[in-house]
Amino acid sequence: MWYGMPLWKILNSPKTSISNPNLFLLAHISPTYFAPLSDLHKQHHSHIHPFQSLTTILSYPIMGSQSNGSSAKPFKFLIYGKTGWIGGLLGNLCQSQGIQYSYGSGRLELRDTLLADINAINPTHVFNAAGVTGRPNVDWCESHKVETIRANVVGTLTLADVCREKGLILINYATGCIFEYDSNHPLGSGKGFKEEDCPNFVGSFYSKTKAMVEELLKNYENVCTLRVRMPISSDLTNPRNFITKITRYEKVVDIPNSMTVLDELLPISIEMAKRNLTGIYNFTNPGCISHNQILEMYREYINPNFTWKNFNLEEQAKVIVAPRSNNELDTTKLKTEFPELLSIKDSLIKYVFEPNRKTPVAA
Repeated sequence: MWYGMPLWKILNSPKTSISNPNLFLLAHISPTYFAPLSDLHKQHHSHIHPFQSLTTILSYPIMGSQSNGSSAKPFKFLIYGKTGWIGGLLGNLCQSQGIQYSYGSGRLELRDTLLADINAINPTHVFNAAGVTGRPNVDWCESHKVETIRANVVGTLTLADVCREKGLILINYATGCIFEYDSNHPLGSGKGFKEEDCPNFVGSFYSKTKAMVEELLKNYENVCTLRVRMPISSDLTNPRNFITKITRYEKVVDIPNSMTVLDELLPISIEMAKRNLTGIYNFTNPGCISHNQILEMYREYINPNFTWKNFNLEEQAKVIVAPRSNNELDTTKLKTEFPELLSIKDSLIKYVFEPNRKTPVAA
């Protein structure tokens, strides 16, 4: 009757006689599965989340229930976005960490195909790295609004709803490009937008759809929303890499922004899944860095002869269709959960520039 049902539904079910929400009894399955949730938490490094199904919770090792020496059910991830940058990197990470994973073949906006994926794969967690950002950039979304809505709004909401129905946590790679500096968060002030702040940037249709879906996803207690910004990786040949982009531009603006170093943060997102974290997280490295500062580091580590030209926002507006978001995000929440998280500059040096260094090390 309860197998596969989210724990919060069981605890609130009139058919149960559970009066203490810190205990649950699964005598209809096995009398050995009787344990305080606090013991479950102590015995497993993940957080016990009240949304999780009993299928998932019973996979955790419980005191006294593994007397035959059998191991707990391993993590198994279902990933959407196989052909995308982040989706591909996630698969590589899972493979390197020995985590079972499969890519979903269903289309996000087609509920039946998502259910088929989940029923076939039986994952412990779902990751959404799919969606539309536009090619070659977000200006594409301005002339393809229906396609953008279908992927970024309808698709994401459908996946979240299917995961909720199945008692699964969804790690959703979203965007932090839904804010812009304002009077309460001035450029250079060090005061970043927090997770609970309402988006204030609607300059691009892409950002508008992302802000819209984030607000709706707040109602889904099974979703972990990660606000990624200007993603960077150690692969300096990837055209999606922010560093690769700006080194190829004829001119660049020079504005400090929060950014995401994927080499450091994607493994953290996997750990967040293991801990069953939900809610919104500003998913960037602490602090800000400007375009010029990055290009100066590129010249120092990669190409000492590299040069570039700047232009201002007014000049930039003449060569783009939609305005771009510039902001700083407050990373206190993420840093509290992961104290080892490096600042943006230190992360860039460790994960991007030092591994790619082509210039001699200064004596």
